[in-house]
Amino acid sequence: MTELSTLSPAERHRAAAATFAGVAGAITDWDAQTPVPEWKARDVVGHLVAWLPGFLGANGVELPGAPSDAAEPAAAFGQLSEAVQALLDAPDAARVLTTQMFGEKPLDALIDQFYTADVFMHTWDLARSNGITPDLDPAFARALHGGLASMGPMLQESGQFGAPIPVPDGTDEVTALMAFIGRDPSFGK
Repeated sequence: MTELSTLSPAERHRAAAATFAGVAGAITDWDAQTPVPEWKARDVVGHLVAWLPGFLGANGVELPGAPSDAAEPAAAFGQLSEAVQALLDAPDAARVLTTQMFGEKPLDALIDQFYTADVFMHTWDLARSNGITPDLDPAFARALHGGLASMGPMLQESGQFGAPIPVPDGTDEVTALMAFIGRDPSFGK
């Protein structure tokens, strides 16, 4: 397994999206419940398809080729991944955007920090909806966990994550991350 933390934003997206696509290709029940109480498996893809194009568009970046919906979830994710990868592979991928929420930040860093990390975490959600154990990079999970933990109470106040679920010492990095963001570690086992 490639350690995601060692990759560039474009390479990291390519790897994380490939893992998610592999899980999406193995989903047999798109109406199965996920660890996120409000979402079925198809809603995980719907979330990704909806938020990134909207966020980028609000900040003056068009995402050509992005799907308009997730009616066919696996295909929609593939289409979204191609559109995002094209942005990340473009010569101007590091152009600086001025965002209302995050100030000035390079486009590739914004996508990496928020979208690619989201794809990584939601791979677990999608996989567990169908009883699949995804092959996720533990070092990257540890890095995400540390970054999210550094946000303190603001993380839960954002409403984007559930309350942390305690896990015993020695819990693997991926499970610890998922529990920290409010996912039941035993979901779908």
